[in-house]
Amino acid sequence: MAKLTFLGGIHPYDGKDLSKDKPMKEVLPKGDLVYPLSQHIGAPAVPVVKKGDRVLAGQKIAEAQGFVSAPVYATVSGTVKAIEPRRVVTGDNAMSIVVENDGLYEEVEYPPVVPVEKMSREEIVAKIKEAGIVGMGGAGFPTHVKMSPKEPDKITTVIANCAECEPYLTSDYRRMIEEPEKLIGGLKVILHLFPNAKGVLAVEDNKPDCIALLRKLTKEEERISVAAVKTKYPQGSERQLIYAVTGRAINYEMLPADVGCIVDNVDTVVAICRAVNEGKPLMNRIVTVTGDAVANPQNFIVRIGTNYHELIEEAGGFCKEPEKIISGGPMMGFGIFDLDVPTTKTASALLCLTHDDVSAAEPSACINCGRCAEVCPGRVVPKLLAEYAERYDFENFEKYNGLECCECGCCSYICPAKRPLTQAIKSARKLVLAEKKKKK
Repeated sequence: MAKLTFLGGIHPYDGKDLSKDKPMKEVLPKGDLVYPLSQHIGAPAVPVVKKGDRVLAGQKIAEAQGFVSAPVYATVSGTVKAIEPRRVVTGDNAMSIVVENDGLYEEVEYPPVVPVEKMSREEIVAKIKEAGIVGMGGAGFPTHVKMSPKEPDKITTVIANCAECEPYLTSDYRRMIEEPEKLIGGLKVILHLFPNAKGVLAVEDNKPDCIALLRKLTKEEERISVAAVKTKYPQGSERQLIYAVTGRAINYEMLPADVGCIVDNVDTVVAICRAVNEGKPLMNRIVTVTGDAVANPQNFIVRIGTNYHELIEEAGGFCKEPEKIISGGPMMGFGIFDLDVPTTKTASALLCLTHDDVSAAEPSACINCGRCAEVCPGRVVPKLLAEYAERYDFENFEKYNGLECCECGCCSYICPAKRPLTQAIKSARKLVLAEKKKKK
């Protein structure tokens, strides 16, 4: 039987052995909590508290501003210390609510839960929106928007993205092993929104224990199946996963809903379960703290707003001085220069490496080997696109399908000349898309 996969892709060192076998550990923050008002794609949230207010964990502190937006909740009890710009992982200063933690962790009283079977579609979507749930795999797209396609009856496949193909990350793996019922429960909630759909738990085949456990727990579920997809990066990329599971292809202008699919990350699906079945807003997530510079790599249950310094301390500090620190994984994450920043809804990992192999590499002339085109999951020619990007030749960049790049990094990884192909293409895509947006 052919394995479920896509054309292209690579097999980098995965580094998952550093943290995969260590159970999740809850971290209680000690210092101030910082909540950026923009932790999602769309309009920033608007504060509904002011300096000096006392707040409880689970209390809304910022309201969504419009449809494509998401509210923010306090994750500890304490006093609002300030509403001011604070540094975030991207290096920008973002308007944030700062809460002085009182160490009591008092929570609000949550409203009574209504069984999902007794709720209308609109009520379920409203619950998801009110909970502040966004895509927690990194994109940060407000989930209630994704759950509101124009033609919900045409959705035939709901995919729980359990691939976790990014090297070093094991947060989804630990969630699946330790809390599979919440993952399945969240998928059932989503399926309640789409009566014509079937659910698929798509897991890479390097996680046989997860596949066996999920199949055991869903064997009586007529609408849910488990798909073992081939272990390959970027198998967890939305376009590639849809193709691997359903054989349907989408381009950069399309949404998964255009081919009858909804795709959500593991932590997002679990957050939906908590919001609808327990009445709790999004307040924590799993963060993988790992790398050869970390004394005790592991996965932490982190309250959103917790400072990255505290996570490093919980992991035993640095065993060696890190040369490179990345927010996220090595393929699609980005380097950070300061650990004095808060975790957010989209913070999947903190990777600390003793060697910065990318900075040490000296790019040389392209040898026209074609490897970049061979591994590209978007089926474009990265070498050509990078040349157009470097010359600001955006007409040819677009003509030769530069916008189809998913910025996965496969071409830069495989290039024997160590050319920064992805970086050049990514920059050009931003400029071209921004110009298109202006013309609309």
